[in-house]
Amino acid sequence: MATAPTSPFAPVAFATTENGGESGAAPGAGLSLGEILSKAGKRAIGGGLPGAAAMGVQVISLMWLRTVMNVAYARGGGFFHNLKALYAEGGIRRFYRGLGPALAQGPLSRAGDTAANELVLSLFESNETLHAMPMAVKTAAAAVTAAAWRINLMPIDAAKTTLQVQGRDGLRLLMKKVRVSGFGVLYHGAAGAFSATWVGYYPWFFVFNTLQEKVAVPDADEAYYTVKKHGRNALIGFAASATSDCISNSLRVIKTTKQTSPVALTYPDTVRQIIRQDGVSGLFLRGLSTRLIANAMQGAMFSLMYKAIQDRFFKKE
Repeated sequence: MATAPTSPFAPVAFATTENGGESGAAPGAGLSLGEILSKAGKRAIGGGLPGAAAMGVQVISLMWLRTVMNVAYARGGGFFHNLKALYAEGGIRRFYRGLGPALAQGPLSRAGDTAANELVLSLFESNETLHAMPMAVKTAAAAVTAAAWRINLMPIDAAKTTLQVQGRDGLRLLMKKVRVSGFGVLYHGAAGAFSATWVGYYPWFFVFNTLQEKVAVPDADEAYYTVKKHGRNALIGFAASATSDCISNSLRVIKTTKQTSPVALTYPDTVRQIIRQDGVSGLFLRGLSTRLIANAMQGAMFSLMYKAIQDRFFKKE
C-alpha cells in the first residue's frame, strides 16, 4: 500500500504503515531513549539542512520584495509608493541593503523551524500516549521551540531589518542606538518576534501538516506524476502561508516599527505611533498585501525546493 513520503512538516501518521499495517501504533514505540533521540536528531538534520538550502535561494530571489515589505511595516505607504521611493534612494542596490545578514538569518531561521518541527514530531512518536495526541498539540510544541530559537537570531535580524528600512545609514544608526541605550536594543522587538513567530508558525505548520495528511498524494504510476506532486506541494505551501500572514501581520508591524526606530520605544509607544500615523487599520494592514505576495511566492518556492532537496539529501529509513 503506497503511503505519502515522510516530510519535515508532515504528520507522523505518514510513516505509520511501516509496522505491519497497524496504523494506530506509534512508530517509535519500543525504542530506548537514546535511539529515540538519535532518530529524532537525524530527522531534524534531514529536515533542517534542506530547509536552509531552499531558504538561501529564496533570500537572494525575494530580497527586494522583503525590503519593500519591511519599509511598509516601519513607515506605512503602499507597495508602488515604497517601490519608487526606494529606487530613488539608491537604485537596485537599495533593495539589497542587509543582504549579508539576510543570507545568514534566512537559512538559520528556516532550518530552526523545520528542525524543531521534525524533532518534536519524532519525539511524539516515542510512545503510544504521545503518538495519540492531536496534531494541534504536536504543532504547538514545535511552535514554541521554533519561536524560542528565533530569539537567538535577533541581533542578526536587527542589522538586516535596520539596513532595509534605513538604507546605507542603517548600521550607523543601530550602533548609535546601542551606545545610547545599551546592547539590549539589538533585542528590541524580541517579544514581538516571539509572538509573531508563534502566532504565524502555528497556523502555518498546522495547515501544512493537516493538508499534507488530507490531500491525496499522486501515485508514481500516474500520468504527469512530477507535475502533480510539485503542484500539490506548492498549493499546500501557498495555503499555509496565506493563513499565517493574515493572523500574524499586526505583530510584525509592531516588531518592525519598534526594532527600526532611531530611538528606543516601548511597545505602547510603538502602537500609539502606528495608530497616530495610519489609524487602527495601519496596525493590522500595513504591508499585508506585500507580505501575502512575498510569502505566497516563498511558501510555494520553499515547498518545491525543500521537497526536491530533501528527496536527494534525506532518504526515508
